[in-house]
Amino acid sequence: MNAITLYWITFIIIFIIVYGIDLYVTSHREEAISVKSSLTWTAVWISIALAFGTSLYFFFPQNPESTIRTGPVMMSKFISGYLTEYSLSVDNLFVFILIFSMMGIHPKNQPKLLKLGILISVALRILFILTGMELVEHFHWIIYIFGLILILTAYKMAFSKEDESVNPESNIFYKGASKLFPIDPDIHSSHFFTKINGKIHITHIFLALLVIGSTDVLFAVDSIPAIIGVIKEGVNNVLTLSEENFLAISSNVFAVMGLISLFFTLKGIMGMFRYLKTGVSFILLFIGVKMLFSSIHSVGEFFAHNSWFSLAVIIGTLIVSILLSILISERKKTDGLQH
Repeated sequence: MNAITLYWITFIIIFIIVYGIDLYVTSHREEAISVKSSLTWTAVWISIALAFGTSLYFFFPQNPESTIRTGPVMMSKFISGYLTEYSLSVDNLFVFILIFSMMGIHPKNQPKLLKLGILISVALRILFILTGMELVEHFHWIIYIFGLILILTAYKMAFSKEDESVNPESNIFYKGASKLFPIDPDIHSSHFFTKINGKIHITHIFLALLVIGSTDVLFAVDSIPAIIGVIKEGVNNVLTLSEENFLAISSNVFAVMGLISLFFTLKGIMGMFRYLKTGVSFILLFIGVKMLFSSIHSVGEFFAHNSWFSLAVIIGTLIVSILLSILISERKKTDGLQH
C-alpha cells in the first residue's frame, strides 16, 4: 500500500469519526450548547486537522523525481489550504446565521439544517475540486481565469455587506418551490413536508434548506479557485496530480469538519470576527495575484522552493484581522464608557 492510499484511508476514517462525534454532541443535548463548550470542541477539531497536516512533514515519502523535499511541501500546502478554506467556511457560517435570522428559523431546527448544509457543501466541494484540478491540468491557462475570479471575489467580499447578498425571498429556488407547493403556515415545523387537508405543503425549514443549498453552491465556486491557487503554486512537477487532488480535497473537507460546533461559537462571539472578512479578502487577493503571475519563472521558482511563504501570509493575515477585531471593539467600548 503506497503512502497516498494510506493517507486517503486515514483521512476518511478521521472524517467519519469527527463528523459522527460532532453530530452526537450537538444532537444529544437537552440544554443549549454554551460558547465555552463549543469553543472547546472547535479547538479539538482544529488541532486534529493541524496534526494531520503536520504528519505529512514527517511521514510522507520523498518523490524521487523531485529535488524539493515532498513532506514539507505537502504540509505547508495542506495547512495553507486548510486555513484559507476554514476562513471561507466561517464566512459561510455567518451567512447561515443571517439566513436563519431573516427566515425566522427556530433554534431547535437550526442544527438539522446546518448538518444538511455541511453535507451538501462537502459533496459540492469534492465535485468542483476534481473538475477544477483536471481542467487546470489539461488547460493551464484556466488558472489565470481562476486568479481573476479570486480578485473579483476579494473585492466583492471586502466592499459588500452580508445582508446585501442574502435575500431569501428573491432566491430562484425559494420562488420556484413556493409557486409549486403551498407553504405550511406553521413556521416552526421540524418537517420538510406536511400534509394539510390531503395536500402536500412545504415548510419554512425546507425553503431555508433550498436557500442554504444554493448558498453552498456559490461558496463552493468561490472556494475552488482559492484551493487550486494554493495547491498549484510553484513548479508543477513538485507534486503529482493524485497528491494535489488529495491535498485539495482533504484540506477542504477538514475545513468544514467541526463547523457544527463552530456555529454555536460564532452565535455567541460574532463581534470578535468583525474584521475577519477583510482578512479573508486580502488572502483571496494575494492568492489571485500569485496565480496571475505564476507564469513568470522566477515567481514559480520562488513559491516552489519557499512553500512556507504563502502559509506565513495566511496565518499572519488571520492573526492581524482577529486582533484588530478584538482591539477596535474594546476601544469603542472604552470610548463609550468615557463619554
